[in-house]
Amino acid sequence: MPEPASAFSKVEFLVSAGVTGGLPPEDLPELAFAGRSNVGKSSAINALTRRKRLAFVSKTPGRTQTINFFDLGGRGRLVDLPGYGYARVPQAVRAQWDQLVGGYLGARRALAGVVVLMDARHPFTAHDEYLLEWLRPVTQRLLVLLSKSDKLSRQERTKVLSTARARLAGGAHNAEVRLFSSLSGEGVEETRELLDDWLRAAGTGDKKPPVKGN
Repeated sequence: MPEPASAFSKVEFLVSAGVTGGLPPEDLPELAFAGRSNVGKSSAINALTRRKRLAFVSKTPGRTQTINFFDLGGRGRLVDLPGYGYARVPQAVRAQWDQLVGGYLGARRALAGVVVLMDARHPFTAHDEYLLEWLRPVTQRLLVLLSKSDKLSRQERTKVLSTARARLAGGAHNAEVRLFSSLSGEGVEETRELLDDWLRAAGTGDKKPPVKGN
């Protein structure tokens, strides 16, 4: 039998939620995308879904203030989380966003995996480290995408990938790490296939993969 089409081939906007009480029902597995403001998260979502403006690409850090849900052909949901690490918004707004995202990640039973984007040129900032530490007890299914890899030479890409894998392994994170570029296409197909696998596993009741080393 032919392989089923990717869940990312049929995607539609579902709802934006500004409070945890406005989230949709937990009846489908969800893949959450997180990353520092302006790290290329929206561009990555657009590349994975083969849509030009599904997720709005902004040059203004902190523009996205809600959790945006997209239906993946009834097989799951893509969840676009507000960017973190924003410095040009009021403290009260930042606190509200942190509460919203924290409430989602900490209590969402439908969460099947988290995709964290880091700029391949400047990975593991203090904000990135904070999020990874916060995610440690939340999910074992974690993917780190080193975005904007097209900005690096081949040697630099090899080095940053190796360093990232070692760093995550040293921190006991059960994480996949990939180089990713929405411009060159590096890592796009491989990432789409991996996330399809995650959705299929979650749909069959396999909520989390075994912890590495066990």
